[in-house]
Amino acid sequence: MVIYKVTAHTGKTLLAGTTSLIYIQLRGSEAESEEQNLNRLQGFLPGSERTIKINCKASLGELISVKLYSKPFMGLLYNQWFCDKILVNTPEGDKILFPCYSWLDCNEKLVLRPAKASLVFQDTNLIAQRQRMRQLEEQQKLFRWRVYAEGTPQVIDYETPFALPAEVRFSFTKESDFYSSAGKQLAALKLTGLADSRKSWESLSQLGVIICENRGKTIEYVQEHWDEDEFFGYQFLNGLNPMMIQRCSKLPENFPVTDDMVKDSLRGSSLEQEMKKGNIFLSDYKMLDELVGNVVGGRQQYLTAPLVLLYCNPHGIMLPIAIQLKQEPGKENPIFLPTDSKADWKLAKIFVRNAEFGVHEVDFHLLRTHLLAEVFTMATLRNLPSPHPLYKLLFPHIRYTLQINIMARNDLISKDGAITLHAGVGGESLVKLLKRATASLTYSALCLPENISERGLESVPHFYYRDDGMKLWNIINKFVAALLSHYYQSDAHVQKDTELQQWISEIFTNGFLGRDGSGIPSSLQTVTELVKFVTMVIFTASAQHASVNNGQFEFGGWMPNYPTALRNPPPKVKGQTTEDSILKTLPDVGTTVNGMAVLKLLSKDSADHFPLGYFPENLHDEAVPCKLIEEFQKDLRELSDLIEERNKKLELPYIYLNPKNVDNSVAI
Repeated sequence: MVIYKVTAHTGKTLLAGTTSLIYIQLRGSEAESEEQNLNRLQGFLPGSERTIKINCKASLGELISVKLYSKPFMGLLYNQWFCDKILVNTPEGDKILFPCYSWLDCNEKLVLRPAKASLVFQDTNLIAQRQRMRQLEEQQKLFRWRVYAEGTPQVIDYETPFALPAEVRFSFTKESDFYSSAGKQLAALKLTGLADSRKSWESLSQLGVIICENRGKTIEYVQEHWDEDEFFGYQFLNGLNPMMIQRCSKLPENFPVTDDMVKDSLRGSSLEQEMKKGNIFLSDYKMLDELVGNVVGGRQQYLTAPLVLLYCNPHGIMLPIAIQLKQEPGKENPIFLPTDSKADWKLAKIFVRNAEFGVHEVDFHLLRTHLLAEVFTMATLRNLPSPHPLYKLLFPHIRYTLQINIMARNDLISKDGAITLHAGVGGESLVKLLKRATASLTYSALCLPENISERGLESVPHFYYRDDGMKLWNIINKFVAALLSHYYQSDAHVQKDTELQQWISEIFTNGFLGRDGSGIPSSLQTVTELVKFVTMVIFTASAQHASVNNGQFEFGGWMPNYPTALRNPPPKVKGQTTEDSILKTLPDVGTTVNGMAVLKLLSKDSADHFPLGYFPENLHDEAVPCKLIEEFQKDLRELSDLIEERNKKLELPYIYLNPKNVDNSVAI
């Protein structure tokens, strides 16, 4: 007779306990145990542990799996149980961890595999192989692809978040917290009575009264400096969307700026001279060209596709020096300059900031973080079984993504969603823009070192997104390289990992629509290729999302800096803009406050925020990955300290890539 000591850990989350009867069975390479009741007549309380002994006639051999089964108490009383993990002490003296972190429903079975990671060709036991295949078959039935819109990444085939399997849904705490909805957010902002108003703002001081209820250091700074050229230029580097600006070595043919136009800005130098020095930069919003503005509140809104020329002056300050609001040059499309009237120049910059809203929210936020994170999540759940080392690595970075994206499709970009109702880029234009963005998306654009190099931004001063992002990229890359090299000890291991190859194939096909021109690999041949790709996946779901999401209310809550819609077309001539005409162009009161509510909601910290490097699930029990995780966390803490020390010296601290402020996953 031999004895196996089994300890079951119930999750600490609300409602994790159960009154159902939970049965357990151990399966080894030689035999399996009898089913045994884990809790007998006692229920499981949240956070509790329960230890039992399982007697067997002989050793079961190498433990392959643990099966859990739930039955109603007395055939009547039942509820779900959230099991964190099962620990088994074997007669041979081994301590084996079986991670779970899943809900077990009544009359449902769960089969758990040991924490020790294995590649598909290393799982040689026939029983283990069958379980591995069966798990993927079940996952592929649960997580099915569907086309959201032709020419855009595919999404999960669920219409509501409530239909999702329980383990990928929000925790009860997060769910109750999040469903405070944009409507309740209006009340929290004390804007309820203004939400339906179609009046123009009488002055920007009216807006200041609303903002005073939601003051923070950044939003105060934005309110004070939003119309200054220095802050306008600063936002191209360290604002909500640091992804548009690039070094300009030759003016586009459709942007005929002359030396005479910018001689005051360049202080006697020429464009050619400053381009050679690397001091001229361009932001081109051509992706918006010929898109028709949405109808908001029964009134047509207007979109532009500006070109913005910027100059990094000898003090390292990025300044706008010319703005053309439409792509096709001509008499009715003047080039606006800092030397124009104050009102003309201010309105030109407002149109640029509105273009920023469209490109930022649709391309760099929705597509490049939310939708790509959903692609990575789906491919992981469908193709990597729980023993796979890459599944264990990516699990923290796919948390809540499916639910938050379904909610976004239902509540933000649906026919009656907030973006459709209150943004100039909503509706048909949003889908067209999303298709254009998808068609132009490249692998190198998603890899920060290559993206910075391609845009010629390696030496631009005061570029904190680049500085913090590169350090974070390198920390993630170091961790990923060490962990994956532990399991993939040669390129041949990568090539013969059929689960991995199917994973990358689905990402290429369903996410990037099989476009060879995207540069996304359709297969992986080397450990180096794998490490780079996985670094990109984790960076996208964590750091990149934080950089374009977390400051939305701080930079956009002061509406003139980030207008969701504009009610008048761009001026065709100079000299006719007044402060009154600017107010009539800006969003009306109702559009403004509804936009503020959405930005506040999207920027809100969740109740169970999991910062980068914090892994609440214990998925590893091997010495090497556990040590690497500790080193990863240490590197992140050191980077946080560096960023916080740097920020003490800045008038406007850049906080968005401090690891403490970066979520593990796209969860908001």
